[in-house]
Amino acid sequence: MKLVFAGTPEVAVPALDALIASERHEVAAVVTRPDAPAGRGRRLVASPVAQRAEEAGIEVLKPARPRDEDFLARLREIGPDCCPVVAYGALLPRVALDVPAHGWVNLHFSLLPAWRGAAPVQHAIMAGDEVTGASTFLIEEGLDSGPVYGVVTEEVRPTDTSGDLLTRLAFAGSGLLAATMDGIEDGTLKAVPQPAEGVTLAPKLTVEDAHVDWTAPALRVDRVVRGCTPAPGAWTLFRGERLKIVQAALVQDRADLAPGELSAAKNNVYVGTGSHAVELLWVQPQGKKPMRGADWARGVRIAPGERAGV
Repeated sequence: MKLVFAGTPEVAVPALDALIASERHEVAAVVTRPDAPAGRGRRLVASPVAQRAEEAGIEVLKPARPRDEDFLARLREIGPDCCPVVAYGALLPRVALDVPAHGWVNLHFSLLPAWRGAAPVQHAIMAGDEVTGASTFLIEEGLDSGPVYGVVTEEVRPTDTSGDLLTRLAFAGSGLLAATMDGIEDGTLKAVPQPAEGVTLAPKLTVEDAHVDWTAPALRVDRVVRGCTPAPGAWTLFRGERLKIVQAALVQDRADLAPGELSAAKNNVYVGTGSHAVELLWVQPQGKKPMRGADWARGVRIAPGERAGV
């Protein structure tokens, strides 16, 4: 089939690579979000998908909105059979959805209908899911509600951050998306409607979602830290300034600390929760680079009974 691939961040690049490598299909163009400011200089930078497409000599389309007439005219001119999508980042209007004969097929990083929305991996970790995965489905105008072509499953490991899990799903999902294109092209694959039961939503995480509540059980604190890493980044307050929790670990044998209470030893720093303590392995003070929790604790000289989150 002739394909127009839509995607924006780094996590979409493995799927684009898989389709470029396919001997059965032609990636005629790529649709991505417009260049965005990045770095200290805030200069405009092309998306990872745009950069990869340009390396491969593929035409790149960067509409401000996917309903722009210039974009729609070019899409019709290319005449794709299907438009595979991975984390494009904009809602597709019906006028665009109707262009390819086989529609727009999204690779979504959850086992639908669970975790529909922008942050499925983060929510799966924060909810304590033991298994998640990726799904390919036909996009319709509802939120991730279209019929499903196929799925792959992936175990959620006890120390996974959302970044770790998303990286694995990006590569597992790339093979699923390529196989879905094959099945659509040869007519062996039919989309199956999602069940009405089991729908959960995964909206984009806010900074407040990443604010650690030390009165919660340690397991919940651990899930929030892992689910919010690398973004938006779990955080707490210490002496009136924001302290980012980069990496923490459960500590089963310490239940002597009150919620938020800090305890520093030579090589460790612990903080109390609603159950047992967690160890702060890596933290990032406001305006500074990440550092080991023990090094941070030595530098700030934690007073007896001092608490985080106050």
